Amino acid sequence: MAVRIKSYFHRGGTDALSGDTIPAQFADVVARFPEREAVVSVPQRRRLTYAALKMRVDELARALLAMGFVPGNRVGVWSPNNIEWLLLQMATARVGVVLVNINPAYRSRELAHALKRSEVQGLFMIPTFRHRDYMATLLELIPELKDKRPGEGKHSDLPFLRRIVIFDPVNPDTTACPYPGFQTWRDMLEAGQSVTMVEVDAVTASIDVDDPVNIQYTSGTTGSPKAVVLSHHNILNNARFAAAAMCFNELDRLAVPVPFYHCFGMVLSNLLCLSVGACVVIACEHFDALQVLQAIETEACTAVHGVPTMFIAELEHPQFRQFDLSTLRTGIMAGAPCPAALMKRVMEQMHCQEILIGYGQTEASPLTHLTSRDDSLERRINTVGKNLPHQEVKIVDTESRRTVPVGAVGEICFRGYHIMRGYYRDPKATTEAVDEAGWLASGDLGSMDDDGYVRVTGRRKELIIRGGENIYPREIEDVMFSNPKVMEVAVFGVPDDFYGEQVMAWVQLHPDQAADEQEIQDFCRKHLAHFKVPRYVWFVSEFPMTVTGKLQKFRMREIASEKMNTKP
Repeated sequence: MAVRIKSYFHRGGTDALSGDTIPAQFADVVARFPEREAVVSVPQRRRLTYAALKMRVDELARALLAMGFVPGNRVGVWSPNNIEWLLLQMATARVGVVLVNINPAYRSRELAHALKRSEVQGLFMIPTFRHRDYMATLLELIPELKDKRPGEGKHSDLPFLRRIVIFDPVNPDTTACPYPGFQTWRDMLEAGQSVTMVEVDAVTASIDVDDPVNIQYTSGTTGSPKAVVLSHHNILNNARFAAAAMCFNELDRLAVPVPFYHCFGMVLSNLLCLSVGACVVIACEHFDALQVLQAIETEACTAVHGVPTMFIAELEHPQFRQFDLSTLRTGIMAGAPCPAALMKRVMEQMHCQEILIGYGQTEASPLTHLTSRDDSLERRINTVGKNLPHQEVKIVDTESRRTVPVGAVGEICFRGYHIMRGYYRDPKATTEAVDEAGWLASGDLGSMDDDGYVRVTGRRKELIIRGGENIYPREIEDVMFSNPKVMEVAVFGVPDDFYGEQVMAWVQLHPDQAADEQEIQDFCRKHLAHFKVPRYVWFVSEFPMTVTGKLQKFRMREIASEKMNTKP
């Protein structure tokens, strides 16, 4: 009986939890490895040692205090991957400010939601990137920024926002200030000279390990994206245990193609490396398979992270065989199910013999399960491994919420140090996600074997995972319902060989209206990030429904899969 209890109510290993804050851990690593490279940004052609990184972090920390930010304040970053993003991550942690990650793909509607939901008081942003004009998007929300200086007045819809800093990753020190409502990176740093390091150290000493340090946006269990509050204790320990599982140390160099705004980039890449003295290699600002391959070779990377679609793109790139990837040994593949054939190709053709499969969610900081390099190939392909140290996992019946026997399918639940502080100022949603005993309901279905290995078999909630991006149908449906031509709509995920899932919308138009797929997609594109725009739009006259009139999305998915000759 004892073995059975261990298997369906499983605890992780015995490695000690760290009681340090992020700046305390970072200071220790800097003291041990001051001259080792901490970060290399290939697109920016810049590199910093740990000593140099600490100097830049301290400089930015002084500037944050000079601007009036205090512990607990919230500062957003709206930018693709670059060194400045990493500096903000570490500097905000240094002075107890909560960093709010904002997806650089967000349009004005989504940006407004993120700023309002987290009551963001300061925003760091780039002016443009590729075809996107970030400044124009923000001015669409706050046109008075053209006339008001930073800190002057309050926008009625964004009353908390008082500072906006703009920087150009190519040359952040010389960015021109376009309007009075913006402040430049250079001006901000100059203002920081009025603050002493004694003042910075005093603030750092006041920080507690359980203080919030980060807000990440996730779809949660209902409606619009939720603001997940994570603490120093949450994410530092998650990064440390992931590093230990990968056998990572100061000699390792990690190629990072995953976005920093996501936990995969911020925690399992940046913080993972900086917690042990390894080097963060920013391979690209936004994922580009060729740039990743180039970075691995030129920077002699020993590891590479990514979601399955990224690894597929790298393996299928026409120039793949031209690159020497022999320095690679490990990495983490997560964000979506990994096909067995892909796993074998990554191990053999990319030399990642120790590649690990990870599983988790933002509300869990994010990693809950990871395979081991000592696991058999069968387990590394067909399971997500066992839970990390100091974490608990159980499988429960979706109706009774009672723990199910070994091998039975139910909802996967987590408990431990890694569970979020909650959704920002949303106690109702927090209570719905985490029960009174501290168990976080994942919304995923799975089973556990006698040794604690978990298989994920499906999802209980309607979350769509497209190429590692979490998409909630309700948000898309709300946008589509605002189209006067649409009478009824249902959004759900359908299988896709490359992305794992694609977004599909079934649309019923008002009787006197006409539209085609392109028109509906263009309408969505005006209000939603590109990855949320439905790849498929089917026009229907009726929907499968229950006897009580509820839409049956599982049946729509089955019908669509049958017609598209894919497996649901």
